Amino acid sequence: MTAAVQIPVRAPRTKDYRRSRLLAWIGLHVVAVAFSIAFLAPIVFIVLTALMTDKQALTQDLWPRTWEWSNFAAVFKAAPLLQYFLNSLLYAVLSTVLMLLSSIPVAYALSKLKWRGREVMFYGVIVTMLLPPQVIAIPIYVLWAHLGLTGTLWPLIVPNLFGDAFSIFLMRQFFITIPQSYSDSARVDGASELQILRRVIVPMGKPGIAAAALFSFLNAWNDYFGPLLYTGENQANWTLSVGLASFHSVHQVEWNLTMAATVLVMLPVIVLFFFAQKQFIEGIKFSGVKG
Repeated sequence: MTAAVQIPVRAPRTKDYRRSRLLAWIGLHVVAVAFSIAFLAPIVFIVLTALMTDKQALTQDLWPRTWEWSNFAAVFKAAPLLQYFLNSLLYAVLSTVLMLLSSIPVAYALSKLKWRGREVMFYGVIVTMLLPPQVIAIPIYVLWAHLGLTGTLWPLIVPNLFGDAFSIFLMRQFFITIPQSYSDSARVDGASELQILRRVIVPMGKPGIAAAALFSFLNAWNDYFGPLLYTGENQANWTLSVGLASFHSVHQVEWNLTMAATVLVMLPVIVLFFFAQKQFIEGIKFSGVKG
């Protein structure tokens, strides 16, 4: 006769056991929770203040007594916010598109093509990242002034046609992670380098390209120094960052309207990040695998 196999019976989880598990989870995530609260608290404060009356916004109250949704409509009446939005969108979108058109081929050449001086050229790209833009602001401004383009956004958009050092570095690091065998197989099939770039590297490098594009878009969207320098005297070409600063100086006592304008400026960026966060995180994660 065979002996019966006894199956161990799991003891029921007691209340103390569940409490210890909860405390262990809190201990592991307390730092993340603390940082989350630290980052979210200012945003929550801005949103709540935007929904207060002008009198309550000057008090110590943290919760609106009445929800003043009309503050957002009042912002559009107090300033041409829609025009600022279109200017920012034009600046950010065109800058991103021109950056991608110019930087992707350079990143491909620095990562997949073997040619003399490649490493020296890559280090040159790194060096340009260390140069503060304020150092060359005056001579570049003089150049655009001679071309008669000051007062417009073109001095901020056109330079992206010549590439961006950080974007080249980021995409180059991601392209390195793509196995060389894919490019070699395409060459054996008779594909040119341009075809390899379009049909192999770009489809496989979408996360890295998306990360570089998002960085470029956010930098242009939040840029204050450049639009102030070139469009400061032409209000018709102001971006949201310049318009928000001017709005704050005019309505500095009406904190509810200022916070409402701030929410409207932040909202497009937050929505964009939620839609692109998967590609963005994946691109950043794999861009530092190889050097």
